[in-house]
Amino acid sequence: MDEKRIKQVKLKYGIVGNAPALLRAIDIALRIAPVDLSVLITGENGVGKENFPRIIHDNSLRKTKKYFAVNCGAIPEGTIDSELFGHEKGAFTGAIDKREGYFSVADGGTLFLDEVGELPLATQARLLRVLETGEFIPVGASQVKKTNVRIVAATNVDMQEAIRRGKFREDLYYRLGGITIGVPPLRERGDDIVLLFRKFALDMAERYKMPAVRLTDEAQQQLKAYPWPGNVRQLKNVAETLSVTSDEREISAETLREFLPVTTRNTHTQMIAKGTAAPDGSRYEQEREIIFKILFALQRDVEQLKEALRATGVDPATMARALPAPTATTAVSPTLADAKHTFSDADVAEAEEIKDTTAPTIEEVTEELIREALRRHAGHRRAAAEELGISERTLYRKINEYGIE
Repeated sequence: MDEKRIKQVKLKYGIVGNAPALLRAIDIALRIAPVDLSVLITGENGVGKENFPRIIHDNSLRKTKKYFAVNCGAIPEGTIDSELFGHEKGAFTGAIDKREGYFSVADGGTLFLDEVGELPLATQARLLRVLETGEFIPVGASQVKKTNVRIVAATNVDMQEAIRRGKFREDLYYRLGGITIGVPPLRERGDDIVLLFRKFALDMAERYKMPAVRLTDEAQQQLKAYPWPGNVRQLKNVAETLSVTSDEREISAETLREFLPVTTRNTHTQMIAKGTAAPDGSRYEQEREIIFKILFALQRDVEQLKEALRATGVDPATMARALPAPTATTAVSPTLADAKHTFSDADVAEAEEIKDTTAPTIEEVTEELIREALRRHAGHRRAAAEELGISERTLYRKINEYGIE
């Protein structure tokens, strides 16, 4: 491993950290850069996979040629073939002019296909042909075109599981992944977490002319213990938010804890890390599955609790209205027998007029999550999709499905 060269690359691309797995990934990128083969970069969302295609291109024989990055998950399924391979005039509704695709304009250079696991199966077949023969046919054309493009792809999908479920072609996977670079998640990088936090805090201090926030020893340990489901992107957000909102410049563990919420994403990431939950297709499907399971379990528990209350003569709706708002000192363990005697005959009579409510459906919960994310990001779909952990294409489909303005 050429430590001097790796250090130069880290400085050039702003990569912070000394975790062995990270240094190994950079070393592999430098070693295979001159070898004109396709590369597959794997890793979770937010780990910094986008740095590695640039490292490969800038250290390859194609470094003087064009470099293009395409987010496959952000392009609608109906237009992705046109974006990649181009189209002829009149090939489809709206095709008022001929258009060159990325495989044409990147000829001789490098094409980075991010979120390649999101490609439709039909597009995967076209991509496989380009990789094997260098040939493709633009949409609506009849003549074959040639291209000489190096493909560097990246994905956060468990490709073996996607293949098993018929979501990704096995032959394309082996053609793309002749050389694979795995970028480690933040939770596996140890002291790098503190180094990155310090960098982001100093960047904020320099940008806005303020003293930089710093962590106590206890806060540093807490930072390293957190599983970081959003990886480096989430850590940067936490550092920037603390820099702006905290009155104190020395951040204690107690203060830091307020910015590290326990979320469904966090819980699921821990389950995957421990091997207690099997990867399932894509990160979106993984998170959706665990959310749905939790919702079903909650709905089942609520119904069982309602039945238990009714069996003792207590109406659930009346009990919910009569209970005080929860506080830190509210008792939480009254028996059902005690609860029964809490209500007067008037309460019971009133309860008969109250319709029993049902738990929201999964569709309703999903729609509300999407609406809230869009509100928080002022309608910016890319930012909302990143927060939800889904691709822009999936978000676009859901917006249409639910009729969200």
